[in-house]
Amino acid sequence: RTYKQKQGSTLLHCDTEATMAEKNSTLTLLLYVVAWYVGNTYYNIYNKKALNLIHAHWSVAFAQLVVGIIVCIPMWITGIRKAPNLSMGDIKKLAPIGLFAAAAHGGSVLAMGAGAVSFAQVVKACEPVFAALVALVVKPVEFKSTLEYLMLLVIVGGVSLACVKEGKGIDINYFAFGWASFANLAAALKGKMGKDVTHELKADETKNMSAANSYAVMNILSAFWTLFVVLGTEASTFKDTWDHTLSDAAAACKKSATDPKCYTANDIVLNVFLSGVAYYLYNEFAFGFTAMVGAVTSSVLNTLKRVIIIVVTAAIFGEAMDKNAMIGSALAIVGVLLYSLAGAMKPKPPKADEKKQ
Repeated sequence: RTYKQKQGSTLLHCDTEATMAEKNSTLTLLLYVVAWYVGNTYYNIYNKKALNLIHAHWSVAFAQLVVGIIVCIPMWITGIRKAPNLSMGDIKKLAPIGLFAAAAHGGSVLAMGAGAVSFAQVVKACEPVFAALVALVVKPVEFKSTLEYLMLLVIVGGVSLACVKEGKGIDINYFAFGWASFANLAAALKGKMGKDVTHELKADETKNMSAANSYAVMNILSAFWTLFVVLGTEASTFKDTWDHTLSDAAAACKKSATDPKCYTANDIVLNVFLSGVAYYLYNEFAFGFTAMVGAVTSSVLNTLKRVIIIVVTAAIFGEAMDKNAMIGSALAIVGVLLYSLAGAMKPKPPKADEKKQ
């Protein structure tokens, strides 16, 4: 009788532990999503403010990545987080992926600097279209299901509609559209070419390539590549741009301290720094969330996140959206959502050992 009581209490204890573990896991996922969404939203706000203050957008993109390095390096030095254990061969494999990551980040920053954040976000919703095209061109060739290709047409249709203004016809900010498309292509190439390399490194426990470290390494490589772009484009004129920007701001301050064009050097530095912190943290949480739940769930929530950013930034920066823009944006975002779900429905290819059987 005593034995049965002990056995029953043991089973109850195990069930309780399992329930608590499940609750903790759910809470962790929720916190990751909240941190991801909040960080991404604040990044878009501070990033746009920084870009409005100074027209040196590649430099802003580089500075944001440097802030990320300042965040992660001390954690490795102090032992708060295990540092990656990568060989020179590993870094060489990751370098091209870092190049595409740098291009994706830089393209996004320049797109938002050239036009409305909401418009850039709508165009960036086309990333699955670029990913599908890259999958057909870059080996190994991958084909999507018919339903996925149909959803891509919905996305393209939505973005096209968003570019048509009522009473004006097609009205596109070509710089914003071009840079956002450039970012989409770079992100698609990064995803395609980096998938096997990053999975291989994560699988090797001696490399210490957790989701957080994977992003940190990619951030450092992105900063390295972006530095070359800055040196080749804005470095020689940065001081003149800085002086001219502050001179115009000082003139605006003399007219009225409440003038939106009235600001100081501290305002520029603060917005760049805060956008860099928000960028690094939201990406780290996004990487961590994807590692826990998988790419499909992450893609669905990434789509919903885009809605929040469009609404919030349109309200804060007064970005007017006419009926076509709102309907087109909604159509494109729903298309991305359905595309992600269609991908989840597609049967997975059999594993190597299953093929042998």
